[in-house]
Amino acid sequence: MAYNFALLGAGGYIAPRHMKAIRDTGNRLVAACDPHDAVGVLDAYAFDVKFFTEIERFDRHIEKLKRGSVEGRVHWVSICTPNYLHDAHIRLALRVGANAICEKPLVISPWNLDQLQAIEAETGGRVSTVLQLRVHPSLVALREQILRDQSKRHQVQLTYITARGAWYHTSWKGNEDRAGGMATNIGIHFFDLLTWLFGGVQAHGVHLRTPSRMSGYLQLEGADVSWFLSVDVRDLPFDAVPGKASTYRSITVDGGEVEFSDGFTDLHTRVYERTLAGEGFGIEDARPSIELAYKLQNAPVMPPGDLAHPYLLTSSSQ
Repeated sequence: MAYNFALLGAGGYIAPRHMKAIRDTGNRLVAACDPHDAVGVLDAYAFDVKFFTEIERFDRHIEKLKRGSVEGRVHWVSICTPNYLHDAHIRLALRVGANAICEKPLVISPWNLDQLQAIEAETGGRVSTVLQLRVHPSLVALREQILRDQSKRHQVQLTYITARGAWYHTSWKGNEDRAGGMATNIGIHFFDLLTWLFGGVQAHGVHLRTPSRMSGYLQLEGADVSWFLSVDVRDLPFDAVPGKASTYRSITVDGGEVEFSDGFTDLHTRVYERTLAGEGFGIEDARPSIELAYKLQNAPVMPPGDLAHPYLLTSSSQ
């Protein structure tokens, strides 16, 4: 069966990955919404997508389709809007009889997860999220390796630097109330990955927290982790050139580098395939990383001591 999708946040950076996933899984994008109308990217996927710049008109259209034929109604709403709007847009999707598939983070505040679960129960709808690192082949293989010997305690270093220009701090992404701060907006996928690989959080701490950089440690069930996140171009271990790759990802486990630089092209499509097959990532899958990111974003900043991440000692922007 082919499903009808609507998409919120069609003008955003991540939206084309969702459009591609909808198409590549054999489904149809029938409606989209964004307050900005620079959405010519829609033409790469279909010429008959109903487009709205006002959420109220989008809502009215989806409600109208709901009351029409079963074949014409919207079955799924893909949500690519700013983080602080996710829970409201998930509720909209469920209340018009659709399921929701939402970009990271599912919500900013952990207590909103309970509200979404209640609405799931009330409507019979399903809330799914995009945890694409869980379907990356190299990371799946790493998890299988870790699970084969759970008696070993691992030493892990995570470094994630994704350079952003001055626009970042002026946009909603640099606004903690709207994005959730560095831990949530930049770190959420990696905190999900770490807890998926190494188990629940036993202790945590923060050594550095600025609008551009954040660092700390985690004690997980199976690993001790030092982590560093940055959007500061000066932290890249290579010279950044506008228009070329400006992201550096590194995870070392027991001193060995985990290579996962490639293989990101179709991860959203893999997540959509799983979701539509009933094997997607739901609220409980997202909960540990959301709770952890919230705690880290609000934790006191403590001196790093012996657990400092190397970037705190060597970065030229310190």
